[in-house]
Amino acid sequence: MKSLRSLAMPANIPGWSNRFFDSTRGKIVILLRHDLHTVSELAKALNLTDNAVRAHLATLEGDGLVRRSGERRGFRKPHHSYELTSDAEALFPKRYGPLLERILSALKKRFGSIRVTSVLRAVGREIANSRKLAAHASLDERLDQILTVFREFGGQARVEHTDGIALIRGTTCPLAAVTGNHTEVCQMVQTLISEIAGMPVRQKCHRTPMPKCCFELTLPGRKLPRGRRKPAVR
Repeated sequence: MKSLRSLAMPANIPGWSNRFFDSTRGKIVILLRHDLHTVSELAKALNLTDNAVRAHLATLEGDGLVRRSGERRGFRKPHHSYELTSDAEALFPKRYGPLLERILSALKKRFGSIRVTSVLRAVGREIANSRKLAAHASLDERLDQILTVFREFGGQARVEHTDGIALIRGTTCPLAAVTGNHTEVCQMVQTLISEIAGMPVRQKCHRTPMPKCCFELTLPGRKLPRGRRKPAVR
């Protein structure tokens, strides 16, 4: 019989999600992902008392991960069944990397890198436009919005200011599964950042076995030395 962990995610993936799925609440989430369950069914599956399960469900409900979903006829009274919310689904890793790699490879083979880059830059502009950022938004508001996008992509980044330049420096690359072979994706992100920031952006990403994003924004009023002038995206 498969373990509960194997139903939830591929084996040997490090991170906080491993610890969560090892916990009782994590095991409840795994069971509910596969079917609706009542308190008594969960208690039986986990060898817990009904009251213990109710306490865990109350916490999961408070976190927005579980909700009641109808009733089932019981021996004496109806029993509530529980299901996961859409927020709970975000707890489960989605391994889109290999599929996206194949899609990009096929598109480049069919249409060429230049056309694929053009399409991806258009996607970056569309994502930026969807943010509905006010035209008069301050630089700090725009930078905060860029960091929010990184988090939504599954990454983390910070802003560093130095000598009239703002660096968006990622701790990792949220699209690392494909950027090694498809730098066109980086150009999409570059365009996205430029559109939100409202200023030119240069790629300075670290393309190592553990890639990290880095984008340079030239702040208004700051002129680059002649030797550092490189093409920037707007």
